Order: sequence, then C-alpha cells, then structure tokens
Amino acid sequence: MADEEIARDSMEYDVVIVGAGPAGLSAAIRLKQLAAAAGGEISVAVLEKGAEVGAHILSGAVIDPISLNELIPDWKEKGAPLTTPVTKDEFKILGPAGSSSLPTFLMPPLMNNHGNYIGSLSNLTKWLGGEAEALGVEIYPGMAASDAVFDDNGALKGVIAGVFGVAKDGTRKPDYQPGMELHGKYVLIAEGARGSLAKVLQQRFDLCDKSDPQKYGIGIKELWEVPAEQHKPGLVLHTVGWPLDDKSGGGSFLYHWGERYVSVGFVVHLNYKNPYLSPFDEFQRHKLHPEISHHIEGGKRVAYGARAITEGGLQSVPKLVFPGGALIGCSAGFVNVPRIKGSHNAMKTGMMAAEAAFAAISAGRQRDMLDEYQDAYRQSRVFKDLNLVRNAKPLLSKLGTFWGGVVGMADMWTTTLLGGFSFLGTLSHGKSDAASTEAAKKHKPIAYPKPDGVLTFDKPSSVYLSNTNHDEDQPSHLKLKDASIPIAVNLPEYAEPAQRYCPAGVYEVLYDESGKNPRFQINAQNCVHCKTCDIKDPSQNIVWTTPEGGGGPNYANL
Repeated sequence: MADEEIARDSMEYDVVIVGAGPAGLSAAIRLKQLAAAAGGEISVAVLEKGAEVGAHILSGAVIDPISLNELIPDWKEKGAPLTTPVTKDEFKILGPAGSSSLPTFLMPPLMNNHGNYIGSLSNLTKWLGGEAEALGVEIYPGMAASDAVFDDNGALKGVIAGVFGVAKDGTRKPDYQPGMELHGKYVLIAEGARGSLAKVLQQRFDLCDKSDPQKYGIGIKELWEVPAEQHKPGLVLHTVGWPLDDKSGGGSFLYHWGERYVSVGFVVHLNYKNPYLSPFDEFQRHKLHPEISHHIEGGKRVAYGARAITEGGLQSVPKLVFPGGALIGCSAGFVNVPRIKGSHNAMKTGMMAAEAAFAAISAGRQRDMLDEYQDAYRQSRVFKDLNLVRNAKPLLSKLGTFWGGVVGMADMWTTTLLGGFSFLGTLSHGKSDAASTEAAKKHKPIAYPKPDGVLTFDKPSSVYLSNTNHDEDQPSHLKLKDASIPIAVNLPEYAEPAQRYCPAGVYEVLYDESGKNPRFQINAQNCVHCKTCDIKDPSQNIVWTTPEGGGGPNYANL
C-alpha cells in the first residue's frame, strides 16, 4: 500500500505498464499503434526495475514468432535480433551413462519447432524497447515499482516508483528520493513470474479463488562460445532424465545460434520433494553427460543467469482483470510447458489487454474492469494453446517423468486431434510447490561433485558472470516474516533448503567455531531476482520485494 505520510509528486498517464518485458512492451507498442490508426494520442509509461530494458530478461530461448509477426510484421526488415532459424530438432532421454533418442514423429505436432527462431529474449526485448520508444512510449529503466496506489473506490490508481536512498538501517541517506506516483486510467502488470505487485493484487482482489495454485520451475542457463568447427547453428536439443530421478521433474535445453553461441540450460520443477536437491548442482552435473559435454568442450562460458518459470498453465491462470488494471504475460502465467515457450503468449496477452484498454479509454472509461480482455483471452489462441497441453504438467507430477511423459504425450495427441477434448478431463495440480517439500528425514543428502572450473562451476563465479550488483547500503529486499523460522523450523525439519534451491548463494547457514549455534545469513547483494525463494520456502517465510531500481543482474545475450 502507498505510504500516505510521504509527500510525492505524481504524473498522469492514460496507461501505466509495470515491466518492460515482452508482454509489457507489446502492450505499449499496440496502444501506440491503435492511437495512430485512430488519428489520436495516448500517453503510455513503462516502468522497468532493471538498469536497462532487457537486463532482467532470461529465457532459453526458441521463440515462436507468431505474435511478433502480428505486432510488427516487418520485424526482419527492421533488424530484430532473430537470425537463427531452427534447422534440427532432437529429443533425448538420458541415463547415467548413455541416452536414447525419441523419434520426432512420435511427438505431438505442437512440439515441432519448424518456423521458430533461436536467439536471446533479452536482446529481442531491448529491440522491442527501441521500437516502443520510436512510437512515443515513455520507458523508465531503473525505476522499480515498489507499491500500489488505490483510489477512493478501491480501484488500482497507479504505482509508486523510483524510491532511492534508504539506508540498510531504514534511515534516509543524503541522496534520498521518495519516488513518484504514476497514475493511469488503467495499469497493466507485466512483472513476469511471481511478481511482487501481482501477488498483492491477486490477494486483494481474490483473483486466484477459482484457479489452481500456480506451479513453477527454476530455469538455470549458461551461454557458451564454442569453436567454429563444433558449432551447429539451428540445432535444438531437449532432454529429460539423468541426473534427476523419475520423481523429480525437469529437463534440459541446448541451442546452437548466433556467432558460435551455445545456450545450455536446465529446468527443475519446483514441486520436487527432496529438500537436499540443489537445482544449480544438478545442472552442473548434467553438463558432464557425454550428450551435453561434447557440445561445449573446448568452449568458454561467457554468461550465467536463473529465473523462475510459470508452469501451472491453464488451470493456474488467475482472473486477469480487476478494477483499474489487468495481469499480462507471466504475471498471470501463460507458459506452454511441453513446448517450453511463453514469450509468444506473453506478447499476445499484452496486445489483447492493450486493445481492451484503448477501446475503454476511447469510450471515456477509466479504472473499471477490462472484461473485454478477459473475454478475448477465452477466445484466443493463447487459451487454445494452453488447453491442448493442460494435463501435461499434472501427469508429470502424479506419475513421474517416464510414465507421466508417456501418458502426457498420448493425451496431447488425442486432445489435439479431438479439438481440445481430453478423455482425462482437466486434471488438478493439487498443492503448491512449497507444500510439496518433504521432511529431510525422508531423504538422504546428495553428494555433488566439486566443480572442475572447465565444464562445471561454483555459484560465486556464476553470479559474477550475471553482472549482478546491488547497493549494499539498502534494506534487504528479501524479507523474513519471522526471523526465527529458518533456524528453529526449516533447519531441523527440512535441513534449510534455501541453501540449495537458491542458484545464487544468497542464503547460508553459518556456525560458530565450535560447529554449533547456527545462524541464517542473507547475502541479498547476490540475488539474481529469480524469485525461487519466494516460491519454494516450505514455511513460506521469505517474501521477495523490489530492491532499489537498477539493482540485480544485467543480462546480455541471455
């Protein structure tokens, strides 16, 4: 909620968009396109917590250009950074020593990557930002939207952004700035997965009452430069299996693209049970498999990042509209898990929300319900896309990777052939990812190999490559509801899994010289803004909030 005791200047816009990702920028561009076509004007502001547009954007990424084709049909001529078409699709099941290939003809048609492009979503987002600014969109990088502002009727009025200069102890430093209120006739929330404002709005307006809990994965990615002779531009490789066991869901991606780049990454579904599992270390171990190592041996790791991914799909999409605004992109969760794609749906939902907001403003409306956007979603290809794969994730959770994959493939085939009908109906996800974590006594610690510094690495050197930086003299943006819980509850019950699920070494349990008296330490300056802690903490005691704008990673080519 806004702090009423602090006097702030305000700026008025027709539409305020929180987040300069694919969804937010697509919405901004579409608004300006519609205004130009109508011979009018519309004022649009986009707030971005990263130091620059694209700084916090991370994805695989094999990009389906369907929404880009619709938004900017001449994107190739305009120089969009998508220049590597997919030329070959491979899918393999890994064992500890070998692998087996799954013929592509067994895969449902929706899994085919023909016509898609390999690239950097961060770079594409930077390019979209330039296109938006050329149309007159005002983009404010380094401006974290930290609080929501509501009008007298309870509708979302705007956000507070640009609070700077608060010291670690909460006092105001000489460069203190109280921030500004940016008001809009409508506010579109495009923060990405597990957005902090989206959480507040979902609770305030009961947006999740009729949907399943959102499900998530943690995606960890490295970018490698490899020798020219082993570079295969356009190759797409996906794997499941080793090093994860059948009960721990996840898989890998490996894409050859650009100038001798190989993107290699690993996704772990965050409903895993074993609190000793470390997604980061599973990824490092994965790279040692011969099917993976031969792609990057002799190369150089040049970038690293991590980000939570929405995986709940159709069942977990909340109500999208509320008085004064709407959720777009991964703030609501439109990732197609089997396809490992979401940017095309994020962009389309941004465009649909923009069309609804423009029509409403043109009709003289403001701060009401954009029901037209909700209706458009129900009739859209986004809904159809998610509907065809709605049981894939629940089946993996219930049956494990092997049988869940087999039954899931069959269900996707029949659902596709029968126009959306599934013999299984619509399966539920059940409990949250946090509640899926089991007690440590039910599991054994996992012995991970030490990094070799050639193919495998530690967390500190990885965070260094993410270009992460925060002003250390600011309050920690990682809040504990109860400071005693990590040691009093999570350590004895779950072996404090924050030490392992965080891919950036933010959380540590430290002991005194005698090996006793544990204490919980938060290294907030290491945070790469993946949001895993907010999702996976079994006590739901960690709350991720926005640090000062401009803090966090600064991704390039990721």
